[in-house]
Amino acid sequence: MSSLNVRRLAILVVCLAVGLVLWDSPVLWPLKVLVVMIHETGHAVASLLVGGTVDRISVSGNEAGQCLSRLPDSALGAMVVYSAGYVGSALVGGVLLLSTYRYRVRRWMLGAAAGWLVVMALLYGRDLFTVVFCLGTAGALAAAARWLPSDLVDVVNLFLAAFCSLYAVFDLRSDLWDGATRARSDAALLAQITYVPAVVWAALWTLASLAILGAFLWRALQALPARPLAMARAR
Repeated sequence: MSSLNVRRLAILVVCLAVGLVLWDSPVLWPLKVLVVMIHETGHAVASLLVGGTVDRISVSGNEAGQCLSRLPDSALGAMVVYSAGYVGSALVGGVLLLSTYRYRVRRWMLGAAAGWLVVMALLYGRDLFTVVFCLGTAGALAAAARWLPSDLVDVVNLFLAAFCSLYAVFDLRSDLWDGATRARSDAALLAQITYVPAVVWAALWTLASLAILGAFLWRALQALPARPLAMARAR
């Protein structure tokens, strides 16, 4: 049976601590906007999955974001799309943790992130800030994947994974548990369609997101079982 990898846990704690200490620092601003793009991408992917179309995705310097899409006349489809932002952010954070810690994809993860941002800019970016941010960040990630030493690539991957997970939790806290903000959030939009109070949707999304992050984190922090020694062949 696998056991908890203490070294991985220690590295994650350090990354989370750095993120918390520097939370209000301008240094982390690009990462915050990046996670907003992840949130809006969740809405976009869900829109396509339920048979809708995506008109545009935008992010701004004040960490706001918007995904404008056309959806079929379906309450279920709307539930999926409106839920995909917060829950999708948690899912991406969990996948980043798992791929970084468990599978050690290193450069491939940064390259995939760069490719995703280019696609978002070219297909759905309609304003200058969104296009420039996506292409500029994609270039930085691609350069890191191409030229950084392997150890530094690991550091970048681990910090991105930890920060995305941390921001997903903070996003839930600020958007869904602040009454004034919640009134303008995806939960409020969904409440208008389903007549289920926004605070109920906030609770459901929070529980789902924490469960997703917890499950991925537990799996990512498991140490791989030791391989049994090969038995010598009898002559």
